[in-house]
Amino acid sequence: MDGINPRRWWALLVLATAQFMVIMDTSIIGVALPEMQRDLGFSQGGLQWVFNAYVIAFGGLLLLGGRLSDLLGARKVFVAGWSVLIAGSVVAAAAQTAWVEVAGRAVQGVGGALIAPAAMTLLMMLFGHDPKELGKAMALYGAAAPAGGTAGVFLGGVFTEWLSWPWVFVIYLPIGLATLAATGLLPAVAPRRGAVDVLGAAAVTAGLALAVYAVVRAPEAGWTATATILQLVAAAALLLLFLVVQKTVRTPLMPLGVWRVPRLGSANLAMALLGAAWIPMWYFLNLYLQQVLGYGAFASGAALLPMTGLLMIFMTAVTARLLARFGAKPLIGGGLLVLALGLLWLSAVGPTGSFVVDVLPASLVAALGMSLAYIPAMMAAMSGAPREQAGLASGIVNTTYQVGSALGLAALTALATSQGAGRLGDLPALTDGYSAAFLGAAGIAAVAGAVTLAVMRGEKAAAPERAGERAGV
Repeated sequence: MDGINPRRWWALLVLATAQFMVIMDTSIIGVALPEMQRDLGFSQGGLQWVFNAYVIAFGGLLLLGGRLSDLLGARKVFVAGWSVLIAGSVVAAAAQTAWVEVAGRAVQGVGGALIAPAAMTLLMMLFGHDPKELGKAMALYGAAAPAGGTAGVFLGGVFTEWLSWPWVFVIYLPIGLATLAATGLLPAVAPRRGAVDVLGAAAVTAGLALAVYAVVRAPEAGWTATATILQLVAAAALLLLFLVVQKTVRTPLMPLGVWRVPRLGSANLAMALLGAAWIPMWYFLNLYLQQVLGYGAFASGAALLPMTGLLMIFMTAVTARLLARFGAKPLIGGGLLVLALGLLWLSAVGPTGSFVVDVLPASLVAALGMSLAYIPAMMAAMSGAPREQAGLASGIVNTTYQVGSALGLAALTALATSQGAGRLGDLPALTDGYSAAFLGAAGIAAVAGAVTLAVMRGEKAAAPERAGERAGV
C-alpha cells in the first residue's frame, strides 16, 4: 500500500521504548527514596518532591507538548524531549543537595511532556492506514507502560542495593542515546504555522505547582496560616487565569468546547481520583517496607514485583476483553471500589507486620482494582471524541491523572505527617502515619468508584479500532 512505512514496526519499538522509559521514571525512584533522603538531607515531608517535581512538570506541560508536536513536527519534538530528559537525568544523578535533585527531576518531567504526545502522534502516523494494525500497535505500545513500571521497581532495587541511588538516573543515558540514534526510523513531518499558548501553559503549570507546595507546607505552617491561604488563593487565581486564557486566545491549549464530549468529564474525574489514590499507595508502601519492616532496597523492590506483575498481566491480557464485553462504566467503578478494598486492607499494617500476611494480599487486591479501572477510564475519555479532538482528549486525560497524582500525594503526605510519619526511627508513629495515608487513599478510591457508578453514562467504550477511526484513521 502506497505511503506505508516499511520500517514501521521497528519504529514502533523506538516509540514503545519511549513509553517504557517515561513510565519507568515514575517507578524506579520509589525504592531509592530512603537512600536519597539520607544522602541529600530531604525531610520526611519534603521527600515527596522527588516524585512531585517530575509529575507537575510532566502533567502541567503535556498539552503544550502536544501543541508543539503539531506545530514543529512530532519527530523534532520527540528528539528534543529525549535531549531534555537526558539532561535532567544527568543533573539528578549528579545532585549533591535536595534542591538540585528536585530541579533535575523537574527537567526530566519537561522531557517526558515533550516525548509522550509526540510519540502518540508518530504512532498514529505510522499505523493510521489500517485500524487492525493500529489496534495491534496500540496494544504493544500500551504494554510498554506496565512493563516500564515493573522494570522500574526491579531495577531501582538492584541499582540502589548493589551500586548507589544515582544509577536509577544513569540508566537513562545509554538508553536515551540509543533511542536518539534510532529516530531516523520515525517519519518526518514538515512544521506548520501557528501560535503557541505560552501564557496558558505557564499559568496552569505554575498554578498546579503552587497548589501542591501549599498543601505540602500546610502541616508545618498551619492550614489557617496567612501564607497557606495566600498560596492557595494564588494557585486558584492562576488556574482561573488559565481557563480565561483558553476562552479568549485564538489557539488555546485546551479549547473548552472539548468538555462537551460525552463522558470526558466523568472519565477525567475518575482518572484524577485514581491517581490520587494509587500513587500515594505506591509511595508510602515503599517507605513502609524500608523504614518500618527494615527491608533493603533490593528486597523492597522484589516485594513489589508481584503487584506490578499482576498489573502487567491484567492490563495486557484481561482488561481489554472485559471492556469489550461489559463496557467502561462497571469496570471503572468496580475497579475503584476494589482498589479501595485493597487500600483499606493495607491501612491495618502494624510496626511488626509481615509482608506475606499484611502487604502481599492487600497489594494484589489494590493492583487488581487499578488494572480494571485505568484502561477503561482512558478509553471512556477518548471514545466519544470526534476525530479532530481525539488527541486533545487523550492529552487531557493523561494530564488529569498526573495532576491528581501530585495533589493526592501532597494531601496524603500532609495527613501522614500529622499522624506521626515525620518521626523517623519511631516505628509505631511511622506506621500510624502510613496507615492514615492508606486509609485516606481508600476513602478517595471509594468516593471515586461511587461517583463513577452514579454519574457516568453506561454506553460501552469504543474498541481500539473504533477509537483509532475517530483519531483520524
